This record gives sequence, C-alpha cells and structure tokens, in this order.
Amino acid sequence: MTYVPTTLIDRTFREKIVLVGVQFPGVSAEELEHQLDELALLVDTAGADVVARVVQRRDAPDPATFLGSGKVAELREICLSVDSDTVVFEQNLSPAQQRNLEQKLGRTAIDRTAVILDIFAQNARTPEGKAQVELALLQYRLPRLRRASGSLSQQAGGIGTRGPGETQLEVDRRRLVHRIHHIRQELQQIDRTREVQRQGRDRGRHREVTLVGYTNAGKSSMLNALTAADVPVENRLFVTLDPRTRQRQLPGGETILVTDTVGFISNLPHELVEAFMSTLKSVQLADLLVHVVDGASDNAEEQIAAVRDVLGEIDAGSVPELLVFNKADVAGSRARDLAKVYEGSVWTSALTGENLEELIGTIADRLRSDDRVVTLRLPLDRGDLVAAAHREGEVLDTSVDAQYVNVRVVLDDVGLARFAEWRVIN
Repeated sequence: MTYVPTTLIDRTFREKIVLVGVQFPGVSAEELEHQLDELALLVDTAGADVVARVVQRRDAPDPATFLGSGKVAELREICLSVDSDTVVFEQNLSPAQQRNLEQKLGRTAIDRTAVILDIFAQNARTPEGKAQVELALLQYRLPRLRRASGSLSQQAGGIGTRGPGETQLEVDRRRLVHRIHHIRQELQQIDRTREVQRQGRDRGRHREVTLVGYTNAGKSSMLNALTAADVPVENRLFVTLDPRTRQRQLPGGETILVTDTVGFISNLPHELVEAFMSTLKSVQLADLLVHVVDGASDNAEEQIAAVRDVLGEIDAGSVPELLVFNKADVAGSRARDLAKVYEGSVWTSALTGENLEELIGTIADRLRSDDRVVTLRLPLDRGDLVAAAHREGEVLDTSVDAQYVNVRVVLDDVGLARFAEWRVIN
C-alpha cells in the first residue's frame, strides 16, 4: 500500500492555550470542571500549556460563535493578556462557529475533537494506524474547507493541524474526497486480511480475551502482567493505537489470546470510531472483554460509563465483560472498595502483580462458564474419534482406563455438536 508521507510538525515551543467550557442545563459546575481537567490533560499530552480557563453558563450554544458576543469580547481580552496562541473548546464547534471565532479572536480556535485527533496523529506508528488517523483527520477537515481560497483552515502548525494528511491542506475538495475514498479502500483490504487471520485463529479454537478501558487505565501494563509481553508502557494518553495480541496459558491448560486495544475516552470523536472500526472488530468478536478501570481515579464510575457508551456505539455492548479495578498499589486507590461495589469484579495491580492470580482464575472461570471445556469418553477402539478431537479442538489432557480414552478438550459449537454423544455431563 502507498500512504501519504507522515509529517509531524517539529514543535520548537509549547503553545499557550486558553480552555473554554460552557455549562448547559443538566451539567453541574463540578462535572464541567472535571471535563476541563481532562481537556487540560489532553492539551498537555498534545504538547502545549494551558494558561487560562473561561467558563460560561448558557441555555444553548450561540449559532454563530458558540458563546455570546459579550463573552467572545471577554475571551479576546483574556487571550491578549496571556498572549495565547490557540483557544480550545470543550464542546464541538461547527465549521462556521470555528471560522467566526478565529476572525473575532485573531487566533486559532479548535475543539476537543481536534486535540484528540492531534494526539492520535502523534502516536500513529504502523501503516494501518497512520491510514486510520489520516482518514479521521480528513473527514474532520473536509467540512472546514475555506470557501474563499479553497484551502483548508489552520495551515500553520499547532494542535489539531499536524499528522497524516497534512499534505492535503492545500488541495481542493475533489482531491480531498478522492483521498478519503482511497484510504477507505486500503483499510477494507487490511480488514479482509485480518479476517483471514482471524479465521485461522478460529480453527485453532483459542478463546479471545480483549482488554478495553479508558485511556491510561493501564491496559498495556495489564497485557504485560498477563502475558509477559514486555510492550512499552508510558503514563500518557492514547499511547496504544494498534492492537497487540499475545498468548497466555490458563491454569487448566487452555491457551487464550489476549489483545490490547486503543483506549477510549468520553465523547470519543465519531471520526475516530469510524476510522478505527476494523481495529475495533477484535472487541466485537471477543469471547470476553476485560474492562480495565483506573482504580486510583476520582472519576472511575464516569469512566466506566464512558467506555460502555463506546462499546454500545461499536455494537460490542453484548460481549461478556469482566470489570478489573487496576492500580491498587497507588496511594489512595479505591480499587479494593470499587471491587466490592461492582459484583463479580476483581481488583489488582498490573504493576506489582498483587491479586493477579485471582484475576487469571476469574478469567478462566468466566471463559469456562459456557461449557466449551468438556470431557469426552471415547472408546479405546475409536482412534478416529481421538484424532478428530485433536484436529477439531485444543486437547488439554488425556487419560486411559480399561474401556475408554478420556479427553479434556476445548471445542467450538460445531465440535460440541459433533461429540455430543461422547460428552461427560457432570
């Protein structure tokens, strides 16, 4: 495949950012403050500094500038006083609102979606990841074409402007749409290749466990703890964009596949969800989702709800879920207390390994709960059946008595039906 070269702008200084949040009916001041705290963390991850915050209460956004005219004038004065480079809104801006704000403020105005896209652009490493991020960026920028010049807005470097697709900033709409179509075709080909690989896994009868969770909840650390994967771990948002799969043997002998995925966040941009849909299929098709929660976060409950919202959006809400409250080793962590509140959940520390064996045992129990691990009693003279059990399933152990070969095996639904008459019912 041929990808547009990735050009990540070399930032020689940290931009000064003013955050803006609007408190609408139904949102408390505390909730908005939490949202702005998270936005500040996103801005820091993107490589800039927050120098001021502006909050307004409104019943509805202003169609032209999101804020009222008086608040826009106040925001302009604040930007001048702190010498800010960019204004970042917590809520999404329409293309018209963004254009009007930039004209009135005399500086770049972007929203939360642009910041998240910028972080993804910085972290994309593989060809697939770069293509997915490029697609999301182009879909975000397409409606923001400048009508006067035909070029895209925000041509100077800064948050929300870099990453795959930067070479498209000066092309016309027709070429932009053509590039989007081309990337979609490339991702469809990748998806077909992955589907073939997945069918091979299905023939191997390995159960699939997928790690999901809020960004920076410790999923990569959990993958390392469960599988000794030794993947890089950083205390930053959205470090993992590409799925990583490793094997793990359960106490009963079964081999499972454990996959780490991209982290979720509240109000995850729709452009990213659509672009990463092929990657997120590992979530849809998992036998069990291990939902890793940051037990040291004050907003753990809200983060659980945000992850479940995304799971519903990608049609994975019905996949069995095991809540795991991580970071029990952190001072002040609520991991143990939260595990008592959420029935069936487990607390642990991926960093220290504390209570990890209980987590592994719980994963094994949950996977076995649908009776795919069975014992077959096969006649001694039916070597064809013994061979078929090895061929169609994952044999965990065998033993022989006077009349039978006892085979403990993992079977899929087809295998369970074929060997139904030989199955031992406890």
